[in-house]
Amino acid sequence: MNEQTKAQVEAYAEECRTEQLELLRTLGKMPAPTRKEDFRAAFCRDWLRAQGAENVRIDSAKNVICKLGPDTEELVVFAAHTDIVFPDVENLPLREEGGKLFAPGIGDDTANLVNLLMASKYLIQKQTALEYGVLVVANACEEGLGNLDGTKALFAKYGTRIQGFYSFDIYMPLCCSSAVGSYRYKITCKTPGGHSYANFGDPSAIQLLCGLVNELYQIQPPVRSRTTYNVGRIEGGTTVNSIAQQASMLYEFRSTAQDCLEEMEEKFRRAVAHWNGRGGDFEVELLGIRPGNGPVDQKRLGQFTAKSKEIVRTFTGREPDETPNSTDSNIPLSLGIPANTIGTIDGGSAHTRQEWVDIASLPTGLKIVLGLMLEYQKNDCF
Repeated sequence: MNEQTKAQVEAYAEECRTEQLELLRTLGKMPAPTRKEDFRAAFCRDWLRAQGAENVRIDSAKNVICKLGPDTEELVVFAAHTDIVFPDVENLPLREEGGKLFAPGIGDDTANLVNLLMASKYLIQKQTALEYGVLVVANACEEGLGNLDGTKALFAKYGTRIQGFYSFDIYMPLCCSSAVGSYRYKITCKTPGGHSYANFGDPSAIQLLCGLVNELYQIQPPVRSRTTYNVGRIEGGTTVNSIAQQASMLYEFRSTAQDCLEEMEEKFRRAVAHWNGRGGDFEVELLGIRPGNGPVDQKRLGQFTAKSKEIVRTFTGREPDETPNSTDSNIPLSLGIPANTIGTIDGGSAHTRQEWVDIASLPTGLKIVLGLMLEYQKNDCF
């Protein structure tokens, strides 16, 4: 980044501190459960229109998509997700204390979304000449069992027209270019059940499910890429003196490599088949898939990420954190398209109702987003 562009970015971030914070206070109170992001999506659409955006809409997946720049075949996406992990449908509690804002979802991902919107305002109002078409996307369904459906819908429409993808998520100085994929299941075991004394010895759904759990924990995961697994919840049975008729569990495995995920799925299916019919029937429900890394050209991805890391260093003075993560970037990376997930705020206690962000970090995050966008100014891109 040249000094003139850097100076423009820093001046803008300083100029709009008050507006940026007020926007965060407003958005931070808005409920946005996964798959129920309508209110927040409508706000983002209307806000972008108020800044002068002419081509902005909400698609069938509840993504807000704002098209900027020329009508080129090639597109670059700048995205932040609108949904948060909490089910609230009334206004969220927000408080300010000691230079911090506290609210459920305030950092993941509301503050990053604010930085995306504020940077987009600069491009809109300055009528910045861009080399490629830019899609500013406030996407739905990133969290949990949203299964990245918003981003999946985006790529279903635009596909390989998208040449680069930036997701603004989590904390500075994250600059991630590797996807942690996951497969998630609900497994249910059913038996006839019975009385704990009169029918003693008959199959118990809990006993059989525990047998499956034990076998799953004997699986040796692939070592060619970090691969993990976990049983996160078990429930079932009726009372202390009943042989359980039904029990279920939630199970997932994760890896940065898609082929390792596929190997784990095969081992999982074999384990279920081993226990099925041994006194009970097992049902497997696939809750969601987040794909891992696909056939990305590593040289191209490296060049793409190097520019992001330079921007992060320039404005934070910190060395970028390249820890793999599970984010919207999983989708382009699985398709072989360069993508980075970049944090633009300082904060903590994510996914708790005590989540907070450092107000002083907001301008720095805005600089990162705008700095990345201005890499695509005419005659200064890829």
